[in-house]
Amino acid sequence: MPSMVFIERDGTRRVVDAPLGLSVLEIAHKHGIDIEGACEGSLACSTCHVIVDPEWYPKLAEASEDEEDMLDLAFGLQKTSRLGCQIVMDETLDGLVVRLPAGVCNAQNG
Repeated sequence: MPSMVFIERDGTRRVVDAPLGLSVLEIAHKHGIDIEGACEGSLACSTCHVIVDPEWYPKLAEASEDEEDMLDLAFGLQKTSRLGCQIVMDETLDGLVVRLPAGVCNAQNG
């Protein structure tokens, strides 16, 4: 089974199983990682904001315009920021590394 690494807010690295077809948000919730996901993955908030390791960022599908709009609301936005609900695990992402931002902004769309 593929795996991925979450770097938590305190710097702790957690390697977890990452089943194919699940989003980073779903994987985080499955393993008790502290990512909120207030809109439950419906692309209506930025609370599942993660910062993708620069080595991995080019391997991701491009962010949609809707995702980019929501990222504009994210706290601590970085060049490699993405929404965890929009990154879906596949074979090419085995070993993916993401860091949790220092905080979250709970602004929602609508």
